[in-house]
Amino acid sequence: MKLRNKAAALLLLALAALLLALLSLRAGRAAPPAPLARPASAPPRRAAPAPARLPGWSALPGAGPSARRRRPPRLRPRAGRRGAVSLKKSARRPGELRSFQAELPPELWIHLAVVACGNRLEETLVMLKSAVLFSHRKMQFHIFTEESLKPEFDKQLRQWPDSYTKKFEHRIYPITFSAGNPQEWKKLFKPCAAQRLFLPVILKDVDSLLYVDTDVLFLRPVDDIWKLLRQFNSTQLAAMAPEHEIPKIGWYSRFARHPFYGSAGVNSGVMLMNLTRIRSAQFKNSMISTGLAWEDMLYPLYQKYKNAITWGDQDLLNIIFYFNPECLYVFPCQWNYRPDHCMYGSNCREAEREGVSVLHGNRGVYHDEKQPTFKALYEAIRDFPFQDNLFQSMYYPLQLKFLETVHTLCGRIPQVFLKQIEKTMKRAYEKHVIIHVGPNQMH
Repeated sequence: MKLRNKAAALLLLALAALLLALLSLRAGRAAPPAPLARPASAPPRRAAPAPARLPGWSALPGAGPSARRRRPPRLRPRAGRRGAVSLKKSARRPGELRSFQAELPPELWIHLAVVACGNRLEETLVMLKSAVLFSHRKMQFHIFTEESLKPEFDKQLRQWPDSYTKKFEHRIYPITFSAGNPQEWKKLFKPCAAQRLFLPVILKDVDSLLYVDTDVLFLRPVDDIWKLLRQFNSTQLAAMAPEHEIPKIGWYSRFARHPFYGSAGVNSGVMLMNLTRIRSAQFKNSMISTGLAWEDMLYPLYQKYKNAITWGDQDLLNIIFYFNPECLYVFPCQWNYRPDHCMYGSNCREAEREGVSVLHGNRGVYHDEKQPTFKALYEAIRDFPFQDNLFQSMYYPLQLKFLETVHTLCGRIPQVFLKQIEKTMKRAYEKHVIIHVGPNQMH
């Protein structure tokens, strides 16, 4: 009996020991292992530094002391041609300027024509520089000039930086008149100015063209005025701005001895043309009723009115569109802003509302002290180093120069001249910095 009791007691002890072992094993799995003891001589371990916080980072969802930054997922290019284009774009070096629409076929380029003779070399180059600085589409320059100026035009344009010369190509033409007496045409107004009348005949392979005088400056992309072609209706083939916004005090309404378009006439310093339509159109005039082609009409028209015209080829254009008003599209004065729009008080509402888009410094105001606001804009673009920052090297100096012109009526409205420049520079900054560098790299 004693042996049985003793065996039962041993069995209970063994079961109790086994139960304790199982409980200890379960508790060990739940708790983390105890850290190893560090030697007393070991230096204390420093906490890892927290990641740098970007401005506005704490406002992101989940941001806080313990939040972990995650990289944005990379977009993988699609297979095929689009994927190849995406890879090509991603291979561009950081900060490299993008060639806007450089892959457009030649028939979609902007065609810009100018006629320059005498001492108009510098003025023409500054005009072309303003076109290149602010434009995105590729352009074809058609320069009509004297033989003596051809080498200098070619030399100066080829010296511009590659980042700008890749945005245009240029062709230089001699002065030629296909109808009538060339010497008469050359002396019509200013040297060679009548050449613009013959552009539809000479540029037979060009569909549409923007002609500007040498004393014109672009304060916004040429692309924008080129878009006005889309607003032509089925009969319109050219576009110009009014000569004056107040017909009663305009030059044509007071002094003209020949027919002119509308109630105030039009100014031909900036002229947008659909050359294909002009070449195929039949024009009415005071001499015949059946209509003539453009080239066949010019010299007879000149012979009839040569003793009555004052402004040469511009007067002939006014006569043509007087008899063919349905052929002309009239665009607002902001596209051909001249001293007349501010020297007697501001009278161009479109410029007050949207800013000057194309500046026309006629009457030589870029080179005298009569209109210092116009001269300041001309010199700012002329002296701007191509590779410099537009804000620092053009916009800020221009603001300082405008402070010196507040004593003039044009100088009292600087916002009219600066509004489009501000918009243009903002767009250029966004495309060159935010798009090419990337918003995730802006610190």
